[in-house]
Amino acid sequence: MTNLPKQFESFNKARQMGFIKAKELKESGKNMVGIFCAFTPVEIIMAAGATVVGVCGVSEEPIPAAEKVLPRNLCPLIKSSYGHAITDTCPYFYFSDLLIGETTCDGKKKMYEELAKVKPTYVMHLPNMGKGEFAFKLWKDEMIKLKSEVESSLGVTITENDIKEAIKDKNEERRLLKEFYELGKLNPSALTGMELHNVLQQAGFKFDRNELKSSIRKVIDEAKQRYEKGECPVEKGKPRILITGSPIGGISEKIVKTLEDAGASVVAYELCGGIRSNDLLVDEENDDVYEALTEKYINIGCSCMMNNDNRIELLDRLIDEYEVDGVIDVVLQACHTFNIESYRIKEFVTKEKEKPFMYIETDYSKSDTEQLRTRFEAFIEMI
Repeated sequence: MTNLPKQFESFNKARQMGFIKAKELKESGKNMVGIFCAFTPVEIIMAAGATVVGVCGVSEEPIPAAEKVLPRNLCPLIKSSYGHAITDTCPYFYFSDLLIGETTCDGKKKMYEELAKVKPTYVMHLPNMGKGEFAFKLWKDEMIKLKSEVESSLGVTITENDIKEAIKDKNEERRLLKEFYELGKLNPSALTGMELHNVLQQAGFKFDRNELKSSIRKVIDEAKQRYEKGECPVEKGKPRILITGSPIGGISEKIVKTLEDAGASVVAYELCGGIRSNDLLVDEENDDVYEALTEKYINIGCSCMMNNDNRIELLDRLIDEYEVDGVIDVVLQACHTFNIESYRIKEFVTKEKEKPFMYIETDYSKSDTEQLRTRFEAFIEMI
């Protein structure tokens, strides 16, 4: 293993350091808005001059507190998120002036009802059918309503020019993140799976927009320089794995590190915090900013959408572009939409792409780590 480039360290510490930054931002009078999902049109929040932060729980520690209100057989991400909120153990919840959710799954919808008792919470009505004129109009109306809600809650005025500037800003970040994760296309990959995951996840906790984009640029350049010097962190010939499914923020060590220890090279994440949310840009040429935002966000290929062809089309392209040798579908316990859709993903991967496929259902505990290690080793050996 080669030495970690210096710039990677700033991302590894981003979430922890973000706690201090969040406090400083609040003390300076800046608003903060917490979000849960890739469907949130962050450009509207940015246009309000507010800081956006992801508040999905990634720890099992607050889950027992959450289970006093929520059922035990519920998605660990939902329980962790709610548990952090009611125990004041996540500064990002604490400092958020407003929380924004969407009707993506039944578990979150009901959790938002309880969360609203703790913190101002606004829920966008996502048209889960996804396609068609009615769905598009409904989601566009939700964009406009969100703008009004943010203005009212934060006491600000948002102009369409503000939104256009935010669109350009966010697109610039997406282009940089795409350039970064596409280093996984190199063979062998220029990044380990953990390096790839950490930067993608921790980017959301660098609140200075210019610093964030500068840091991504530096991490790309350093990774390229390392690769060109022959200091590749991945051995040639390792099976190239794509991970798809539920968000893995709370299980990245258990999944990614264990998988790579078993001999794999994780080259791509078709996940909420990875390619799924960054692949599509917002059309900067469309004068109707709400239409442009609607077009981008309604086409995210999440399993909460019916007839989810967008996810299949994205996987089809990624398997080819990243020269993937095998696909692992990770489903969080009680995440019903991803669990049900896993059958369709398996059929597509094994029959149409003729690639090995592995299904995993897990939670935030570490109790199944050794069992997963055994399964990963067998999967890698089979490939």
